[in-house]
Amino acid sequence: MKVLFIGGTGVISSACSALAVERGIDLFILNRGQSDLRPAPPDAHLLYADIRHPESVAAALGDMTFDAVVDWVAFTPDHIETDLNLFRGRTAQYIFISSASAYQTPPTHLPITESTPLHNPVWQYSQNKIGCELRLQQAYRDENFPITIVRPSHTYDETLVPLRGRYTVLHRMREGKPIIIHGDGSSLWTLTHNTDFAKGLVGLLGNPAAIGHAVQITSDELLTWNQIAEMLADALGVSANIVHVPSDFIAKFDAEWGAGLLGDKTHSVIFDNSKIKRLVPDFVCTVPFARGAQEIVNWYLADPDRQQVDTAFDALVDRIIAAQKAGLENR
Repeated sequence: MKVLFIGGTGVISSACSALAVERGIDLFILNRGQSDLRPAPPDAHLLYADIRHPESVAAALGDMTFDAVVDWVAFTPDHIETDLNLFRGRTAQYIFISSASAYQTPPTHLPITESTPLHNPVWQYSQNKIGCELRLQQAYRDENFPITIVRPSHTYDETLVPLRGRYTVLHRMREGKPIIIHGDGSSLWTLTHNTDFAKGLVGLLGNPAAIGHAVQITSDELLTWNQIAEMLADALGVSANIVHVPSDFIAKFDAEWGAGLLGDKTHSVIFDNSKIKRLVPDFVCTVPFARGAQEIVNWYLADPDRQQVDTAFDALVDRIIAAQKAGLENR
């Protein structure tokens, strides 16, 4: 197969690039330049262009056609319109990377399936992804544009701490300082290692049964947010000093953090992965977060340059905790 990745060196896409090449796919990666953090596989063909400047992409592609095109960096309906103009008649499959945060929030039924309504009244990021999906569904209905929509949930690699603040949270744990976990920490969440996600995505490439469909790809492992924090602390060899703070209280101090919580992470999610398992029979997740947490910690501790403390976020955490404590004491 001849496949084009727009992007291809991000947290999720880098693992998919590696697996695609490993499986013998003739992979072309189009982006603005090489990533030092996650370089493209040596056997991939690199095309340098900026997808936000379609004329540069058209020049880089020439008259090439593809069995599949995956856009990892489309976030708004305008981005989709650009892709439609670029890839009509050029690909047998177009895969859009959407988001599980586009599902009904809060969900009224669990587990979440691909037929769960798309409705997120809180988070603009998710609303934009919904708009992208609607435009693509229209293109499939009206002109038979060969779409596949993929909805990842929280996917990570060794560089991505799954708590707000990234390394700063690990630093606070190492220093014995309290960290914030939203709510009471008991809501259920799903974390998916990028190498596990890649098995599902690569299995969809050139898969005719996936045309016209939306598919979610996540792990089946369910964890509470308390467990996630505790696994990271265990990997560091310390205890987690957790302070529970309501999501709407956090939102008063940091609107972006609050939107990501109220529009996604506050609510328990359980995903039914039957569809990806039917489409890709060898899809199975094999990296539990206990192992993933150790990978994250090892990666950060291996290089002092990676141990950058966000002083503004560090101060924000202290300020939120102090404000909650003052409010509780004044009751």
